[in-house]
Amino acid sequence: MVAVGLRLGSIVLDCDDFEGMLAFWQKALGYVPREPAEEGWVVLKDPAGRGPNLSLNRTGEGHLGEYRLHLDLYTEDREGEVARLLGLGATLRRPAGADDDFVVLADPDGNPFCVVQKPGA
Repeated sequence: MVAVGLRLGSIVLDCDDFEGMLAFWQKALGYVPREPAEEGWVVLKDPAGRGPNLSLNRTGEGHLGEYRLHLDLYTEDREGEVARLLGLGATLRRPAGADDDFVVLADPDGNPFCVVQKPGA
């Protein structure tokens, strides 16, 4: 394997509703701002240092149609987490099918993400 001088620093979500997205993702993941939000930009970090950063960037582009990137959030309690996230402002995009281990939700800006049942998450 070739040594690579890169590592994933942050997953960036462009958004229109910056304040709504900031509140939602902080509560959804329990993340905190690395530094105070400034001019529509913030890097949220896992206070325990286990997960990757999630950055939010305010744009004025509106909904971009089809997405090619989404987040998978792992949990041992899919039903409980889905209910909690819906209470925080997520919307249901697709319920779990009979053979699915995931539910597709959308954040307040319409970005899809999955809540995946994973033992030992």
